[in-house]
Amino acid sequence: MTLQVAAAPKKILVLSVSAGAGHMRAAQAIEAYAAQAGGGGAVVASHLDVMDFVTPAFRKLYTDFYIKLVNKAPALWGYLYQATHAAPQNSSMQRLRRAVERLNTRALMQQIAAFRPDAIVCTHFLPAELLSRALRQQQLDCPVWVQVTDFDLHRMWVHEHMRGYFAATDEVAFRMRHEGIAPAQIHVTGIPVMPVFAQAPERAQCAAQFGIDPQRKTILLMGGGAGLGSLDTIAARLLALEADFQLIVLAGKNAAALAALEKLAGQHPGRLLAQGFTNQVERLMACADLVITKPGGLTTSECLALGLPMIVNSPIPGQEERNADYLLEQGVALKAFDAVTLEYRVQHLLAHPSQLADMRARALALGRPLAGAVVVEQVLAEGAGA
Repeated sequence: MTLQVAAAPKKILVLSVSAGAGHMRAAQAIEAYAAQAGGGGAVVASHLDVMDFVTPAFRKLYTDFYIKLVNKAPALWGYLYQATHAAPQNSSMQRLRRAVERLNTRALMQQIAAFRPDAIVCTHFLPAELLSRALRQQQLDCPVWVQVTDFDLHRMWVHEHMRGYFAATDEVAFRMRHEGIAPAQIHVTGIPVMPVFAQAPERAQCAAQFGIDPQRKTILLMGGGAGLGSLDTIAARLLALEADFQLIVLAGKNAAALAALEKLAGQHPGRLLAQGFTNQVERLMACADLVITKPGGLTTSECLALGLPMIVNSPIPGQEERNADYLLEQGVALKAFDAVTLEYRVQHLLAHPSQLADMRARALALGRPLAGAVVVEQVLAEGAGA
C-alpha cells in the first residue's frame, strides 16, 4: 500500500502600505481570492501592511504626511508625483529615497522570512522596491509580483527582478512595455476588488437595511477611506438643489466630517444618510444611481464592477488626475471642476436618464469584478520558486 502524502499548501503573501485605503483594499481582495482558491487548504494567504514594520517616524512620513499633503497642498503632491516619475533611477533624489527605505524596513524582511512564502504580490511600490533589492542580493528566493492600483503607471512601480506585473488596462500595459518590462511579464487583469463586487447585491434589500427608499433616485457621495474633502459643505449644496433625490455620504474615518453630516441630516429628514467607515460599501453602492467620488483606482474599480456612473471631483494631482482622464475617455464619468460644476452635472444627469443609463452600460462593460481571481490564478499557474 502506497501512502498518499498531501502536498504542502502554497503560501501567498500580499504586501501593501496604508497610505490611502486603495492599496490596502486591493491587497485584501487578492488575499480573499487566494483563500477561495485554496478552499481545501491548498493555498494559505496572508496580508501584511508594511507600515506595521517600520519606525514611527517613517510611518508618519508615509501615512500621516501623505494624507495631510494631498488634502492641504495637492499642488505640491502633484509636483512630487511628476518629479519622482521623471527622475532617473540613479539620481540623487532616488538614491536618497531608497537609502531611507532600506534603513527603516528591516523588521519587514524578518517577517517575510518567518512566513516563508511561495510567492509575494505587492500592491504598493514600496515593498516592490525593497524586495527588488533583496532579490538582487539573493536574500529572497520566491517570485515577486506587482499589482498596479491605478489607471496610470508611475515609474516608482517599475523594478528589476519582478516575476510579473498586473495592469489595470491595455494602456497601462503599453506604458509598462515602454518602461522596459518584457511583454511576457505583463498581464492585463484590472484592479482587484473584493469578491462581493462580483455580483451586485439586490437593491431593495440593501435599501431596507439602511432605511432608504429603493424607488427614489439616490446619489452616493464618497470621500475615500480618510474622508477627504468638505463633505458636509458639498452635501449641503446638493441638498439645496431643486431635484428629488436621496443622498448617502460616506465620511470614512473622518469623525469631524461624520458629526457635521449627522447634524445636516437632522435638517433634511428622509433625504440624507451619513455613514462613517464601513465594510459594506458594496451594499450602499447597490442603492445608488450615481456616485460622486474622488477618482482613486480602487473606488472607481468598485463602481465599474457594479456598473455605477460617476462624477469625479477633487482629484489628487498625479495618479487621480490620470484616473479621471481614463474614466472620462471611456464615457463612464463626468468631471466636476468646482462646486458649481458639480451642481450642474448632478442636475443634468438627473434630468437626462438616458445619458445616465448609457453611462451605466459602459461602466458594466468596463468593469473587471474578477480581477483578483485572475491575479491569483496567474500567480498559482506559474508555480513557486524563483
